[in-house]
Amino acid sequence: MTYCIGMLIREGLILMADTRTNAGVDNISTYRKLRLYGNDGKRLIAVASAGSLSTTQGAVQRVLKGVLNPDTKKLETWNSFTTIYDAAHAAGRALRAERDSMQDLAQPGINFDATLIVGGSINGEPSRLFLVYSAGNIIECAADTPYLQIGELKYGKPILDRALNYDTPMNHALKIGLISFDATMRANLAVGLPIDLMVADANAGEARINIRIEESDDYFLELSHQWHTKLAKATEELPLPSY
Repeated sequence: MTYCIGMLIREGLILMADTRTNAGVDNISTYRKLRLYGNDGKRLIAVASAGSLSTTQGAVQRVLKGVLNPDTKKLETWNSFTTIYDAAHAAGRALRAERDSMQDLAQPGINFDATLIVGGSINGEPSRLFLVYSAGNIIECAADTPYLQIGELKYGKPILDRALNYDTPMNHALKIGLISFDATMRANLAVGLPIDLMVADANAGEARINIRIEESDDYFLELSHQWHTKLAKATEELPLPSY
């Protein structure tokens, strides 16, 4: 299980992904699920993944080698797309092809489905953000709901719905995203630190922040502690029911 968030606000783009791939008393491993392509000032394509690791790895490799564009009949790669929309559609074709190629291996309890979040900017176009499904179809993030989630999304969704909007300042949006991760990790041990984080200004072809938040990160530890404390205090201060 994993958890990834993509936030598209007026000031720019934020993608966050945990790195835990297996959870158990003696079976925990990590794997990068947030990848950047280009990131050279002209081309930034950020891809976060959830679901089957074999499917997402295969899909990413398919795009690295080239995915056929049915309209132009040409192979397209992460380095040749002219828009983020084209990149998201190609990722969808690659994801579906990889999933379908594994159907002969299907067994009870084994799921080859995967989802992607694809966002960024190419050649100064407005930053865009897309959710890519295993079937290959995509949906775009819009200003009225300026975020997308994949993976274990239900625990971190309430804070995003209540606190995030398109005009939220970048640093506040980043804080809200980390609180969303904290809520998810408290509810599900299959999601955990480290967290990979990318922040890019609006329409930028290069990430301003590209870091990994480790388990020893002072800010995240303090944020988690204060959020827990303030929630408990707020709950205590709410009026009691009259019945």
